[in-house]
Amino acid sequence: MTLFDPDTYLWFMVAAMTAVSLLLLFVGRHTRRRWLRWLCLMLALAGWGVFFYGTFLGIRGLEVRQVEFVSADLPEAFDGYRIVQFSDVHTGSYNGWRKPLLREVVDSINSQKADLIVFTGDIQNKVPDEIIAYGRPLRHLRAKDGICSVRGNHDYAAYSGRDDFNKTVDIGRTYSEQIEMGWHLLNNSHYRIRRDSAAIYIAGMENDGEGRFPQLGDIRSALSGLNRQSFVIMLEHDPTSWRRRILPHSHCQLTLSGHTHGGQFSLFGLSPVMVNYSESAGMYYAGDRALYVSTGVGGVVPFRVGVKPEIVVITLKKKK
Repeated sequence: MTLFDPDTYLWFMVAAMTAVSLLLLFVGRHTRRRWLRWLCLMLALAGWGVFFYGTFLGIRGLEVRQVEFVSADLPEAFDGYRIVQFSDVHTGSYNGWRKPLLREVVDSINSQKADLIVFTGDIQNKVPDEIIAYGRPLRHLRAKDGICSVRGNHDYAAYSGRDDFNKTVDIGRTYSEQIEMGWHLLNNSHYRIRRDSAAIYIAGMENDGEGRFPQLGDIRSALSGLNRQSFVIMLEHDPTSWRRRILPHSHCQLTLSGHTHGGQFSLFGLSPVMVNYSESAGMYYAGDRALYVSTGVGGVVPFRVGVKPEIVVITLKKKK
């Protein structure tokens, strides 16, 4: 599968909206019922209103969401520890007039003065050239304990349309770009954070999706050397891995994911993405373990209605 550029998708939407509007106006003009004429006109206007709102306003208004995770397993030294999660940047979509929006995301993250920043995948749409061209603001992210990240399905060059050799080269370049930014890219590995004699662990699996998505996650490697008394936060791009693999095959207390974008469109709290994902946005619990699915900050198609881009400030609390 080869993806188009973000603005190409918007032009597709314009073409579709034009066709639907002409059909509605044709029906309205050839009906004798006045109420149906007005209904067709209002539907056409409403459709264009949704399009313009989602394209120019909906992708703005970054939300800073505050959540707490309480666990008896958390070491006392980490009570009040603050983590900022962001996901699904899709740097290739921050072209043209949208460039300043990524700087706003970075400024908002840095203003939280978090102990740790984590990124849960999809730094690009197709190729690492996007990171170089539009992702420079990401180099200015700062946190006391650094930045940990994992790869999402878009970070394996699967949508570039290139041959296997160039895909392999691109995967390496995507990896290198994050390392050059000073990020800890966790490819089925973990990262230790210490406070005096206590420690917590940030583990990261490669993308572990379903169906057509890459299934490269290795939970045993990610948790190698850790015992069941360790407090572990798992980063995994695809939330379907939580019930399939993380819950039954690990003790990770908290999992952070993205991938769904919350559907990017929601009406009365309902989104089409809910058909395929039982956990599509927000916090979910299984006993004393939890999953948070971020709606992300970007998308291949720069369009959002009813689903704001978000960063998530997670405060860890010791259960007394």
